[in-house]
Amino acid sequence: MPTPVIATRTPLPVEVEAGKAYYWCTCGQSSKQPFCDGSHRGSEFTPLKYEATATARLWFCGCKHSAKAPLCDGTHKTLL
Repeated sequence: MPTPVIATRTPLPVEVEAGKAYYWCTCGQSSKQPFCDGSHRGSEFTPLKYEATATARLWFCGCKHSAKAPLCDGTHKTLL
């Protein structure tokens, strides 16, 4: 798979609702970060579905390089 664009070098806080599905942008080109707006069309990227198990504030990855995608694992701190 190709390397995604770094959308931002900070995690993005999102209030999620239990039972709701969210589609995280994997390409980094969406204008609706951290979520997909279809900008990946025509590429090898596809959005990653995340289903919230609880209502809470979560930190979604903005750099698109997290090993715990779609959530931030701090990888943005090591990117050049």
